[in-house]
Amino acid sequence: MAKKLNVLPGKALIGMVHVGALPTSPGGRLRVGELARRAAAEAVVLARAGFDAVMIENMHDAPYVHGVQDPAVVAAMTACGLAVQARLEGERKGARRLPLGLQILSGGNREALAVALAIGAGFIRAENFVFAHVADEGLLERAEAGPLLRYRRMIGAEGVMVFTDIKKKHASHALTADLSLGEAAEAAGFFGSDGLVVTGRATGKATDLADVAEAREATRESGHRLPVLVGSGVGPGTVAATLAVADGAIVGSSIKRDGRWSSPVDARRAAKVVAARG
Repeated sequence: MAKKLNVLPGKALIGMVHVGALPTSPGGRLRVGELARRAAAEAVVLARAGFDAVMIENMHDAPYVHGVQDPAVVAAMTACGLAVQARLEGERKGARRLPLGLQILSGGNREALAVALAIGAGFIRAENFVFAHVADEGLLERAEAGPLLRYRRMIGAEGVMVFTDIKKKHASHALTADLSLGEAAEAAGFFGSDGLVVTGRATGKATDLADVAEAREATRESGHRLPVLVGSGVGPGTVAATLAVADGAIVGSSIKRDGRWSSPVDARRAAKVVAARG
């Protein structure tokens, strides 16, 4: 990966921990302490399976509220992140603790930066970085890049990398139908993204590797040379081919029990993905 992304190794496998529904969400049933304990336990499974990094996300909070997030969400994600960090400290690879990243849905990008700074995380994942689009949570009318990167500077979180989705999943892109994926990637590089995330149309759906190649070529031609991560559909049968093209992959559904994103991490499935990358 590019030098500025040395928070992750090259060809990184990032294992996803979907934190249980937070108390503020319709499905919330557990106390924050229990959510944190379970998230930390899943992170340990990923570390022992051989993943290069861990990411936490509040995907169980559907239906999402887009934009400014409730303080209780920030507090809960901070507690979960600290618990994960503490457990990963005891699961070091040599002298290096596994990098941790996070995403706060939906559009909680400033909040994610603040949490990352507080817990010592290395990166966040941000949607809607460039261009407006229509997602399942509604119209995302304002690009996040300008306000988000100013906020990162203001709070002194320049060490936290911002990985950005382009033509994001679970969304319509009719508003930008005249823009290719490569043009969207070029715009993200121009606006200061630290790395791109390319996905299929929905969680767990395969990512077209031609899209990955297009994003990589577009950023190289424009001089930004951003790393490109695959953000959906990676499993034992696709991981080797994916990492031959991409700089890394965020792996979720295929490492969960029965291959369902909403289930806990399955140690056997996680190890199988790592072994299959070659």
